[in-house]
Amino acid sequence: MIAAPELQTEFHYTQDTDTRFSSDTDFDDPDGRNAIIGKGKAKKGKKGPGEKGKGVGKGAGRMNGHHQENGMENVMLFEVVRLGKSAMQSVVDDWIESYKYDRDVALLDLINFFIQCSGCKGVVTGEMFRNMQNSEIIRKMTEEFDEDSGDYPLTMAGPQWKKFKSSFCEFIGVLVRQCQYSIIYDEYMMDTVISLLTGLSDSQVRAFRHTSTLAAMKLMTALVNVALNLSINMDNTQRQYEAERNKMIGKRANDRLELLLQKRKELQENQDEIENMMNAIFKGVFVHRYRDAIAEIRAICIEEIGVWMKMYSDAFLNDSYLKYVGWTMHDKQGEVRLKCLTALQGLYYNRELNAKLELFTSRFKDRIVSMTLDKEYDVAVQAIKLLTLVLHSSDEVLTAEDCESVYHLVYSAHRPVAVAAGEFLFKKLFSHRDPEDDSMPKRRGRQSVNANLIKTTVFFFLESELHEHAAYLVDSMWDCAGEILKDWECMISLLLDEPLPGEEALTDRQETALIEIVLCTIRQAAECHPPVGRGTGKRVLTAKEKKTQLDDRTRMTELFAISLPALLAKYSVDAEKVTNLLQLPQFFDLEIYTTGRLEKHLDSLLRQIREIVEKHTDTDVLEACSKTYHSLCNEEFTIFNRVDIARSQLLDEQVDKFNRLLEDFLQEGEDPDEDDAYQVLSTLKRITAFHNAHDLSKWDLFTSNYKLLNTGIENGDMPEQIVIHALQCTHYVILWSLAKVSEGTSKKEDMLTLRKQMRAFCLMCQRYLTSVNTAVKEQAFTILCDLLLIFSHQIISGGREALEPLVYTPDESLQSDLLNFILDHVFIDQDEDSNSTDGQQDDEAGKIEALHKRRNLLAAYCKLIIYNVVEINTGADIFKQYMRYYNDYGDIIKETMSKTRQIDKIQCAKTLILSLQQLFNEMLSDLGPSFDRSSSAFCGIKELARRFSLTFGLDQLKTREAIAMLHKDGIEFAFKEPNPQGEGHPPLNLAFLDILSEFSSKLMRQDKRTVHMYLERFMTFQMALQREDCWLPLISYRNSLQAGGDDDTMSVVSGISSRGSSVRSKKAKPATGKRKLPEEESSSSSSEVWMSREQSMQTPIMMPSPHLTSTIMREPKRLRPEESYMGVYTMTPDQQQQHTHPQTPQPQHHQTPMDYNTQVTWMLAQRQQQEEVARQQQERAMNYAKLRSNLQHAIRRGTGLMEDDEEPIVEDVMMSSEGRIEDLNEGMDFDTMDIDLPPSKNRRERSELKPDFFDPASIMDESVRSTHFLGYDAFQR
Repeated sequence: MIAAPELQTEFHYTQDTDTRFSSDTDFDDPDGRNAIIGKGKAKKGKKGPGEKGKGVGKGAGRMNGHHQENGMENVMLFEVVRLGKSAMQSVVDDWIESYKYDRDVALLDLINFFIQCSGCKGVVTGEMFRNMQNSEIIRKMTEEFDEDSGDYPLTMAGPQWKKFKSSFCEFIGVLVRQCQYSIIYDEYMMDTVISLLTGLSDSQVRAFRHTSTLAAMKLMTALVNVALNLSINMDNTQRQYEAERNKMIGKRANDRLELLLQKRKELQENQDEIENMMNAIFKGVFVHRYRDAIAEIRAICIEEIGVWMKMYSDAFLNDSYLKYVGWTMHDKQGEVRLKCLTALQGLYYNRELNAKLELFTSRFKDRIVSMTLDKEYDVAVQAIKLLTLVLHSSDEVLTAEDCESVYHLVYSAHRPVAVAAGEFLFKKLFSHRDPEDDSMPKRRGRQSVNANLIKTTVFFFLESELHEHAAYLVDSMWDCAGEILKDWECMISLLLDEPLPGEEALTDRQETALIEIVLCTIRQAAECHPPVGRGTGKRVLTAKEKKTQLDDRTRMTELFAISLPALLAKYSVDAEKVTNLLQLPQFFDLEIYTTGRLEKHLDSLLRQIREIVEKHTDTDVLEACSKTYHSLCNEEFTIFNRVDIARSQLLDEQVDKFNRLLEDFLQEGEDPDEDDAYQVLSTLKRITAFHNAHDLSKWDLFTSNYKLLNTGIENGDMPEQIVIHALQCTHYVILWSLAKVSEGTSKKEDMLTLRKQMRAFCLMCQRYLTSVNTAVKEQAFTILCDLLLIFSHQIISGGREALEPLVYTPDESLQSDLLNFILDHVFIDQDEDSNSTDGQQDDEAGKIEALHKRRNLLAAYCKLIIYNVVEINTGADIFKQYMRYYNDYGDIIKETMSKTRQIDKIQCAKTLILSLQQLFNEMLSDLGPSFDRSSSAFCGIKELARRFSLTFGLDQLKTREAIAMLHKDGIEFAFKEPNPQGEGHPPLNLAFLDILSEFSSKLMRQDKRTVHMYLERFMTFQMALQREDCWLPLISYRNSLQAGGDDDTMSVVSGISSRGSSVRSKKAKPATGKRKLPEEESSSSSSEVWMSREQSMQTPIMMPSPHLTSTIMREPKRLRPEESYMGVYTMTPDQQQQHTHPQTPQPQHHQTPMDYNTQVTWMLAQRQQQEEVARQQQERAMNYAKLRSNLQHAIRRGTGLMEDDEEPIVEDVMMSSEGRIEDLNEGMDFDTMDIDLPPSKNRRERSELKPDFFDPASIMDESVRSTHFLGYDAFQR
């Protein structure tokens, strides 16, 4: 922590006669922050601050005796401001009376008020006030600070502190206002307060610095207001003096002239003193705290300087002060940048101030434009609003490039940003109306005033080249240009009416864009909520908004019910225009057709829709027609019968035509005619589109479609599109039948028919999975996944047990076919499935579309895994692709793993380890058993295991059993395949233990021991002694299990038991050297919790002293003979007898066997020896810590710092500390000016601005020009 240098914070006025300094004067005195340049001659009856301890006289004793009750006054002053319940003016008036009675005591109250507002519990006594300097007082208060918490009143939460800041600021403002006529000029009160606040603002204690900066800035604001009033009074006095002097000599009153001159002189003196005070605050506080390390403090400074410039623009609105705001716009914290923008908005809003902002605008315009893309949305919004004000003040400031950078933000997903950009766009493009248009009578249609504005909107939409985002453009401009966007009568006229003489007609592209905009405005007016992706959801409308919504729906229905048939007739051939126009009836108020007697227009609309259905085969157009019929066929309205008859007639014709064409088509055999195939496909498209939204069950479409699909399988030459639409249509038949059965009104035969049709259709789709055509296979796969999910066991949930006969579980062949499809068509390289088209941009769009399709296919299959439709272990083939296809499908695979773990943690863990085993086997088949463990393939599997490990999270208790089962399966796999070269060589899969070690960190400490013992059951004596490179996976895996174990006893026992296990294995079987698990154990392992099964075993021999893994020894555990070794599985009595009484003779080892008691005695001796060493080390460490602590306390007492420098209160945050080398302005002349209030009419004119205050050379020399300011370069960006 860097201690702040001790600063002289007392004010001693010099005897200079010239009290005014030019704003160009450099502030080159480093201690100037702590001195006020005051008037040379003290007024009578006034004492300087240096005399504050003198002249107390008889009041001194009373002051000491009075301080006891005055302490209560201090508390009351702080409490009153904190509660904010009393009138602040009465509080200030009481303090003023106290000050007039005894100003030392009252001032002491005020000082303690500021100290308490900072959260300090210390109290400044009268003795301290008389005899100590401010720096000493501050240091004393710092020592008495409560360091238990970093909170102080300005940062505390809760209702009692909610209004503290506003009350605190109000108190300071009222105090200056009430004292502005006498007390603030006594050269005592203000000098002391400013000196105290300046010293506190330079403290390393954040609470002092924050509170004093806020107080100083509010004090400055109040003084600026006083200075403004003085300036006004001086101008009035000067005007009265001039008027009196210009009178004739006979009428001139000389005594009045003398009085006015005296008054002007007093006002001039007062203004000079106010200038001195403001200079002291500005130089002593602002120029250092506006770049404080704390964002809140920087924000306070910038907010207040904005107030000064707006309040007293003649004095403060110049480049000397604006530069601070411009520099701070580069601040790292969004909160500070936001204050800069709001401060500038207040200035640009007043057009009279624009002339003074020209230089600032030219210098910092680029920065403001770049802030429209700020990562903080609030900052971006205010930047756009500021540019809107700049645009409103002058059209020539912003270039076309500047405007274009804002234009595209109307398509932003963040609505406040988009709305602000929409307002900017509206001001730029639509605000320049012809004045003659307002004077002329209002015209309607394409002759209205809005016609050109609507055309401009269309032109902008087309130039932006984002034709799929018209809804976002409309939403952005809805608040500011709603009147134009809802002028549907004008839009209809532009589409239907002929252009006026001399008027240029809309092109086909412009008409398409206008129709799209019409649709978006209709939707926005009817739904009253932003488009998808913009906003959190539908909000509750107010009564006024609901009324506007109803009025808009009524008006749009009345207009388009009449004009829509004409629009459809005009554009019936254009699929894109028709698709948008057909969506309009979805937002109509259908009751208007009856109440407005518009039935003939409804009939005309139905005729146009029928013609469009017969003309078009485009899927989008047909689906739009289907949705329109669905919207109009509402039984709540009287028009239902009329629309239902038209719909039935249309469908009857289409189904009859389809059956007739299909019969002829199938009779043609293997060589169908292309025209007949096209007719069948066109009719099938229409039926499929209508079947999506309408129930066509009465036409029995399943039989004809199934016959069509079966013929396609048998012949193999069925056109692709016919098969795709036949599959889709049959799928709709199944779903509509299920909906009817689910209602409970159908017969039992209907359910049996549905069951039969569903199973037959699933088999048909399975057969199409092996089709040659990729599009057909994708359609069959998607439909299969949907049907399997719908007809899974979850169909009977929610009280629908009657549907149990419909449950369909896929067999192994179907599951295998689905999985193979995913592996063959999803997990492929991008180049293998690229849809190359003309142009690189189209090629990229094709690749994105193909990737989107593959993601949908993978998601469909993963849903089957999540809902337990297929076996969870089939996910192994999916999970193993996690790393290779992370960019394309990583989110889907990760979510699948998460959902699967929620269903069954153990089975999910088994699936993860299975996926790693599959990759390991594939690597072995490619590289052979003698592969290099540093190869990319092996490292890739290890990285995948690490990623899998991270998905288990930090809660080891929740995943305990799953992780343990994962290790169990991994260990069994590692020792599964013995080496054909003999028992002296490692098993073929031993390297898998290196992969398995990635999961060791997820084991709990006690589980590591259990897993380690389970590993030893597979090891032989020779394995424990091997140290060759080929055995490194086993060594590293054992080390990962021993690290962080229970205690050192575990390490000792593990070392003994690892060797002892080899002996036991030799006892249990002949000299094969390889220990295999009994069948009984392996069969029971999957059904029982293997971790909790522990059985006592003997440790027959003693091995050399093992390596101890812990440095601080715990109390030795007393091991009973039956607890000396913990087994993993519960052993049968026969197995125990086999281990306890071996039947086969054992070979003699080179070491002498030891009984159990000898082993325990040896272990305890080793433990005691280690404990003694650890105890001695611990004592030495504690002695060193005590010595270091005493030394630190001595140093702190010597330097006067706090006893405990805790981070929440005291921070090394002072970016203005003179010890910081990286400070921007360290060791150089800082360009800070004296506040020079503008002269009144009788004063000299101000000199012209000489230096360019935005030039870096004006504040820094070449040696530090590249220094970054608060982490950024304030001038180069």
